[in-house]
Amino acid sequence: MPAQNKDDGGWKKFLWNSETKEFLGRTGGSWSKILLFYLIFYGFLAGIFIGTIQVLLLTLSDLKPTWQDRVAPPGLSHHPRLDKAELMFSPDSIETYLEYTKAMREFLSQYYVEKQDDAMQFEDCGDQPQDYKNRGDLESDIGVRKACRFSRAWLGPCSGIDDRHFGFGIGKPCVIVKLNRIVNFRPRPPTSNETIPEEAQHKVQPNVIPMHCTNKKEEDAGKLGEVKYYGIGEGFPLQYYPYYGKKLHGHYLQPLVAIQFVNITLNTEIRFECKVFGENIYYNDKDRYQGRFDVKIAFKS
Repeated sequence: MPAQNKDDGGWKKFLWNSETKEFLGRTGGSWSKILLFYLIFYGFLAGIFIGTIQVLLLTLSDLKPTWQDRVAPPGLSHHPRLDKAELMFSPDSIETYLEYTKAMREFLSQYYVEKQDDAMQFEDCGDQPQDYKNRGDLESDIGVRKACRFSRAWLGPCSGIDDRHFGFGIGKPCVIVKLNRIVNFRPRPPTSNETIPEEAQHKVQPNVIPMHCTNKKEEDAGKLGEVKYYGIGEGFPLQYYPYYGKKLHGHYLQPLVAIQFVNITLNTEIRFECKVFGENIYYNDKDRYQGRFDVKIAFKS
């Protein structure tokens, strides 16, 4: 018992020593100094952190990403989006393409006419290819910019207006294609036919970025059948560019191109590739969506 009392007394004395006025081995003056030191130390660290963040924010723009090198411009994408880049269906079985057509209807819902009624946000830019629609510099004080209307009726039988199944139910499937949005990017049409396949050279015209789809493998030549294109100039018209970003162009609608395979070979897997052509459009074999994409399609009877 005496030893236990001695230990208890030692512990209590360390916690508070009434003789030396020490708490946990330190006097009030000592605690004040060490607390002041850590207050200044961590305050200095916090100041450095806040200062670097403020300097970083000064280099960023609210209107345009500082760095846009994640994907080299521009990316070409399609709807329906496919996890395995495979489009497998049978016209006699709605279950095989129901997911595709549902995704296409959801995507095109933003192109409904009634959603483009606001004259403060939208304007008519014509149904023929025209030059860039300049709405001022990105950093100017103009504020929110108008966007060109795009009627899904221009996509013909691939619009989903008359055929809710986008041709899948009759063996003539459609795919909707778009160029990805890049702030202040102006795609330039090709100025010559040197880099364009011979079968696509007739598509070169002013004020439009042409697109062409064909079989990717030589052994599939002729199996893809006729491919029809719908949209303004069967490509991406320049009047829809540039895009001013979400803050100034949150209601922006990209121009679309619809492709339809009207007599694809039955019971055969075919990989087709679509590419856009332009002076500042590039391709990379490591990136399947840089300026192009390819999809495997199989029409089973």
